[in-house]
Amino acid sequence: MSSLVQNPVQSLAEPAVQSVDWQAIAPPTLAAVVALVVLVADLFVGEARKPLLGRLSVGGLAASAALLVPLLGGDRATFCLTGEPSTCSYTVDRFTLVIQFLVLGGALLAALLSVTVLKDARGRLPEGEFWFLLLSSAAGAALLPASRDLATLVVALEVASLPAFALVGIRHGDRRSSEAALKFFLSSVTATTVSLLGISFVYATTGTLYLTQVADRIQHVDGQLHILAQTGVVLTLIGFAFKTAAVPFHFWVPDTYVGAPLPIAAYLSVVGKAVGFSGLILVTVVAFPSYADVWGPALAALAALTMTAGNVGALRQQTTRAYSAVRLLAWSSVGQAGYLLVPIAAAAYSDDAEHAVGSTVAYALMYAAVNLGAFAVAALVGRTSAANRIADYRGLYARNPLAALTLAFFLLCLAGLPPGVIGLFAKVTVFSAAVQAGLGWLAVVMAVNVVIALYYYLQWTALLFRTPEGQPVKHRVPAPLTAAIALTAALGIALSGAPQLVLRFAGTGLF
Repeated sequence: MSSLVQNPVQSLAEPAVQSVDWQAIAPPTLAAVVALVVLVADLFVGEARKPLLGRLSVGGLAASAALLVPLLGGDRATFCLTGEPSTCSYTVDRFTLVIQFLVLGGALLAALLSVTVLKDARGRLPEGEFWFLLLSSAAGAALLPASRDLATLVVALEVASLPAFALVGIRHGDRRSSEAALKFFLSSVTATTVSLLGISFVYATTGTLYLTQVADRIQHVDGQLHILAQTGVVLTLIGFAFKTAAVPFHFWVPDTYVGAPLPIAAYLSVVGKAVGFSGLILVTVVAFPSYADVWGPALAALAALTMTAGNVGALRQQTTRAYSAVRLLAWSSVGQAGYLLVPIAAAAYSDDAEHAVGSTVAYALMYAAVNLGAFAVAALVGRTSAANRIADYRGLYARNPLAALTLAFFLLCLAGLPPGVIGLFAKVTVFSAAVQAGLGWLAVVMAVNVVIALYYYLQWTALLFRTPEGQPVKHRVPAPLTAAIALTAALGIALSGAPQLVLRFAGTGLF
């Protein structure tokens, strides 16, 4: 799809062309096929050979990500209406490829973390079910950015979400894990129900579910139907706002991250957010551009509230005895979600919505790399300290200098300080999007929150280099965990050396 908004007018009664572009749908399809293979293989593989399922899953995710490379040549689409090739249910454009790269890459890194966690918890976690659920969720997450009708969008959202509920509560007999899964499930289902109600209102006023047709028809709705359409727009956004952990839908995040296995917390912090933000971008910029006066101010307010609530929540963690590193990262992810919302809100006020959206995607790529890296080091520390408190990181440099240096680098990236140039670059890009859109007040709120976040990021960084309590004990780092830390560190360092690559990859011309 070469342009952001098309103008097709086609009856839904006409059949869809069912010729399938298998190469276009190959990445999510392969992930789903490998998930089924793992589930069936689990029935026949003995306990001693269960680790093979993890290797197969890691290989499947790597192959799915590799299948994105042949699609870089140009836009493709499939499942299109007869006589209207621009109205399709599945479209592969720059936006789709960037988000799919983020999703599958994030799932691959989460899988590398999971290999070590499952090995350490041998017999306590069902390996076959774990890998099936992770691959299934990744397949749904990869499908979502390519969806160009509201029905496929919701189906992809639920395929990504339902396995995630089970993954959060997969530790049988663990009360904290069960509570986290239940809270995650109930709040997500409620948000999805509200979103489905909104989609029904949109369909009632436009007679279509295709995003480009919705964009064309909804701007001509008037009278009482106009109120119904406005209500539909607002309700539709609620489900995606929940996935992004925007206020007031953020309350599930801290308990869910702490209760879930650590690789799943890392997965939700990156892939879960990518799902929410890509869906939010599609329904606002592609489907509802004529209602920018409705969703623009709402998202700007949500951005300000979300970044403030996240950073204040992170500061409050220091007043508790069990100062949990994972809980701090959870609140940090809420604050980062606020920054990610800023360019989407700015798209409502900008003449170049694609450029504004590109700022969100660029920030998401930076955030994915460094946040997964921080979780990887947290997984390393968690192998020797089940509580994974911030106090356990004291003197990490004496025990593992490379791990301490990489975590310090990741935290400085999240804070937006050198040598984490990519973090600074991403924040400046988001800040610039707000200023160019005339949202000066939002830029000021963001600047204040960046300063607030510096306190807890720098405090954690300083703790890494303090004198350890007692004699430091060094432990061997498993190869999958080493690979995850090395990959994220290499990516962060490379992008800090050439930050313009991110904006080129995720910049203008997304749709």
